[in-house]
Amino acid sequence: MSDTDKTKSDSDGGRKQLSLGRGKDTGVVKQSFSHGRSKQVVVQKKKKRISAAPTKATKSGADASSPTKAKPAGPSKAAELAKKLGITEAELRARQAALKKREEDVQKRQAEDAVKQDAQRRLKEEQDRLQREEQEREEAEARKKAEEEARKQAEEAAAIAAQEAKTNKTKKPPAKAEEPVEARAPKEGPRRPEPPKEVSGAGALGELGGRIKSKKPKIEPAKPARQTRGEPKRRQGKLTIAAALDGDEDRQRSLASVRRARERERERRMGGSDKSEKSAREVIVPETITLSDLANRMKERVADVVKYMMKQGEMMRANDVLDADTAELIVEEFGHTVKRVSEADVEIGLEGPDDDEADLKGRPPVVTIMGHVDHGKTSLLDALRSTDVVAGEAGGITQHIGAYQVQLKSGDKITFLDTPGHAAFSAMRARGADITDICIIVVAADDGVMPQTIEAISHAKAAGVPIIIAVNKIDKPDAEAQKVLTELLQYDIQVEAMGGEVQAIEVSAKEKMGLDELTEAITLQAEILELQANPDRDADGVVVESQLDKGRGPVATVLVKRGTLQRGDIVVAGSQWGKVRALTNERGQQLKSAGPTVPAEVLGLDGAPDPGDPFVVVDSEARAREITDYRIRMKKQARGTSTAKASLEQMLNRLKDGSAETQEAPLVVKGDVQGSVEAITQAVEKMSNEEVRARVIYGAVGGISESDVLLAQSSGAPIIAFNTRANKQARELAEKEGVEIRYYSVIYDLINDVRDTLSGMLAPEKRETFIGYAQILEVFNISKVGKVAGCRVTEGVVKRGCGVRLLRDDVVIHEGMLSTLKRFKDEVPEVKEGIECGMAFERYEDMRVGDLIECFQVEMIERELEVNV
Repeated sequence: MSDTDKTKSDSDGGRKQLSLGRGKDTGVVKQSFSHGRSKQVVVQKKKKRISAAPTKATKSGADASSPTKAKPAGPSKAAELAKKLGITEAELRARQAALKKREEDVQKRQAEDAVKQDAQRRLKEEQDRLQREEQEREEAEARKKAEEEARKQAEEAAAIAAQEAKTNKTKKPPAKAEEPVEARAPKEGPRRPEPPKEVSGAGALGELGGRIKSKKPKIEPAKPARQTRGEPKRRQGKLTIAAALDGDEDRQRSLASVRRARERERERRMGGSDKSEKSAREVIVPETITLSDLANRMKERVADVVKYMMKQGEMMRANDVLDADTAELIVEEFGHTVKRVSEADVEIGLEGPDDDEADLKGRPPVVTIMGHVDHGKTSLLDALRSTDVVAGEAGGITQHIGAYQVQLKSGDKITFLDTPGHAAFSAMRARGADITDICIIVVAADDGVMPQTIEAISHAKAAGVPIIIAVNKIDKPDAEAQKVLTELLQYDIQVEAMGGEVQAIEVSAKEKMGLDELTEAITLQAEILELQANPDRDADGVVVESQLDKGRGPVATVLVKRGTLQRGDIVVAGSQWGKVRALTNERGQQLKSAGPTVPAEVLGLDGAPDPGDPFVVVDSEARAREITDYRIRMKKQARGTSTAKASLEQMLNRLKDGSAETQEAPLVVKGDVQGSVEAITQAVEKMSNEEVRARVIYGAVGGISESDVLLAQSSGAPIIAFNTRANKQARELAEKEGVEIRYYSVIYDLINDVRDTLSGMLAPEKRETFIGYAQILEVFNISKVGKVAGCRVTEGVVKRGCGVRLLRDDVVIHEGMLSTLKRFKDEVPEVKEGIECGMAFERYEDMRVGDLIECFQVEMIERELEVNV
């Protein structure tokens, strides 16, 4: 074969491939979109010329036949396109193959989606069919039941009619007797078709035994099970767009509605004979109860109770409060029995039963450290705890009770309560003495017995707890421990060294001297007391301190007396309640539980309880809410009664005495803990006297908010902030409204400022000083001036502008001011004894010869409020 023949055959082969499908200029392409959508698009075909690469056989044949290699006709379109795209022809073909494979994958996914949709459609149709069959079965059962009831009623009515006919001795056709039965029978369910009547043969055909075609009665087909008599057909089949867009004129009653209607109709016909008799209940009636609550306890409708009250002439609503007598009358009228209880009965059994001696186990002692301010109470506790608490107290004094537990080297545990020593915290010291087992009274060896030391001794004796005397600061050169013990004798404190029973230990908190002896004395005293508690019961105890933490909310420091407090317990503390969310010790460590005499911080209460309030674990939130509501109500009543009583007594006393109204200095107090607020309130209220008094109109824990500023602005009161601060909005509002906010961290400064404020409100004291006497020698009547007395100063001195009293026969007939003092014709500031002068009084001219003039001066002296705080 020549090159020409080869080229011709190659070109023929190429033309044969390009001529495939010639004449078809259009085609259809399927486009795929998201969510399984597709679209058929008609497109025009564009033919491409593709040159086929010669095979190896062809190449070898050509090389064998011809020594000269044939040149290609030219670059193909694929090569041109690849060159245009900057890639090789092989890469172009690979991309085209990838695109073709992707299109095949898309078509395969679409086919799989179509199969899945078809399977889901068939499954839904099957579910709809089963649901329709279930509905048809339920309706068939309901229809069968209705037919059975109708048959029974018809039989009962027939029996009643027969009995009446027998009694009246009247002969009535059975059909007439059945007519009222049919009238009363419910027209429910399809009527059964009567069987066709047999037609007897007639004529010759009948005699021959032939069959006579008779007209059979038309038998109506049975209605579908879904169709209820007197109702339109229920919607059938799937919900279509056309059916959904139609109006509600074809809306059907539900099967449940039909059943309820049948039940009401049956009850109406039976006359309510199937209703059970109303049972009488025992209704607990407290002192006051709302009408709705009373109806709920009687299991009666509120509307019925309101209707009864309207019949009695009382227009009441569901939230109106009834007294016990009215509630008792209502309960008896409704046929129930009454059990009268007191409102305070909600607290009966709150603390639980007493512990069995077999369940009691040993517990650590609770030791309270008391004494005068700055005698080293907290420093002594620091030495025992090996921590530094004093550095965290403002001014070096304790501002609130701290509760800590110390574990000794022997393994014994001691719970310490550190109380403030300042006079303002007297209530906190008393509270600490009430919840303690042993009281340690710290007395400085260089200072001796001080007022708060005496007060601490009184609190400890009132609580009936044993006392241990700790003589502190014995490391100082001027320390006299024996002198301190001698001073304590006059307060009925006799130590063992002097033949008494009170232990006395010499310690030095700074040098950590005598600490072992002190802990041994505490352990010995605890063994003598044989302290025990039952840990396997619901916890109860007392609130030592409470505060509002910005990140944690209300936080209460509690001391468990009995039982074990656990996370999740529902706690009632005073007038607050909550679920224990977390328990932490004094070092901030999380606790799972707190046993007897273990101090812990409780998170989860709805508010900050008052220090000293007892806390107890209850079984439900409803019980907790009931108890706290009662306590809040009692607090409001007590506060309102005491306030009204005090104001009425003061008003009557003022009217009787005719005295001026007492000036008040209102204050808004915000503190870091509840104990500090309580101490500040008591301290400032002790400063009151008959003329001025300080009154805390609002005291709470937490930071100063905008509502506090608004309250202070409306009351005209400054805000006293103790170890707390105001937020930005509150500060801006205070500046705008002109409300003064005073910040304090030491209670000394706070009390001194309040005392100075009250002292400034006191009216200055008038002090009268006698300066001289003058006797009238002659009275002159001068025109344009009036009467002027010519006098001689007989004693002392007379000053211009001083006060004068005119005495006639030793009786004061006038008191006023000296307006004119002259010597000859000149005004002089004063006239001394033995010198004559002229005097004139302000707005008084009834002067006679021989009258005596008493001269005096009045000084205004500032007063100070004397309060022993």
